[in-house]
Amino acid sequence: MAEIVGVRFKDVGKVYYFSPGALKIPLGEKVIVETAHGVEYGEVVIANKEVPDGEVVGTLKSIMRVATKKDAQTLEANKKKEAEILHVFTKKIAEHKLLMKPIGIDCTFDGSKILFYFTAENRVDFRELVKDLASVYRTRIELRQIGVRDEAKMLGGLGVCGRGLCCSSFLGEFQPVSIKMAKEQSLSLNPTKISGTCGRLMCCLKYEQDTYEELLKITPNVGAYVECNEGRGVVEDANLLTGKLKIKLDKNKDAPAVAADRKDVKVLRDAQIRVERDEINALKGLED
Repeated sequence: MAEIVGVRFKDVGKVYYFSPGALKIPLGEKVIVETAHGVEYGEVVIANKEVPDGEVVGTLKSIMRVATKKDAQTLEANKKKEAEILHVFTKKIAEHKLLMKPIGIDCTFDGSKILFYFTAENRVDFRELVKDLASVYRTRIELRQIGVRDEAKMLGGLGVCGRGLCCSSFLGEFQPVSIKMAKEQSLSLNPTKISGTCGRLMCCLKYEQDTYEELLKITPNVGAYVECNEGRGVVEDANLLTGKLKIKLDKNKDAPAVAADRKDVKVLRDAQIRVERDEINALKGLED
């Protein structure tokens, strides 16, 4: 077992493990730590705790110290500086006529490095831009191209539900979301219905997926050949949440489908939920 504290550097960011050493650090305490990017200011979101060695990736870096009031003032000064740098970054992009969109700036707490985040449709040769920025700020410069999901997380906004974007409100890390999830949840495969503000599949498709997977184990799929009280037939519609099925009977194919409950049906040959090639082509890019 290894003793750790969990530190987060952004309000809704990933949690990183550090060694507390001899310190007992309460939840919510601000600390100064050394990271791969330099010295940073963060908040303790997991107090002293023991975790299995397998959960620790690499060697744990130690907490340098508990943050002081002066450190908090330095952080505020850095935030103001970041706003000014973003303005310069935007101006320099225009001067170099580069097809890229500035998104945000991160200055390390000790000022040893500045990270510039941007989006672009294609790869961008920004070597001259880096030289220009380095000559202005005389510190280590790194430009990082991010995806549209990360852009939405950094900028924030409102989802179709009317609430703040999940990624910028509480999701520390993105979870993989697939077109198959939407199909298994019987959602319309209309890009405007299942994509979020970022233009990719909505993160909330992941929330109920475990429940749908459990229901799929006990519910015949559309296309399954089953036997019910009225006879044998093919499932035309299945409501996973209520367990209600509509079955087209073999003995009277001209009659409307009959209703049945999944618990009263015997599956003779189940069907598979597949995402067809034309559906994949129509939704190409939503999973990126």
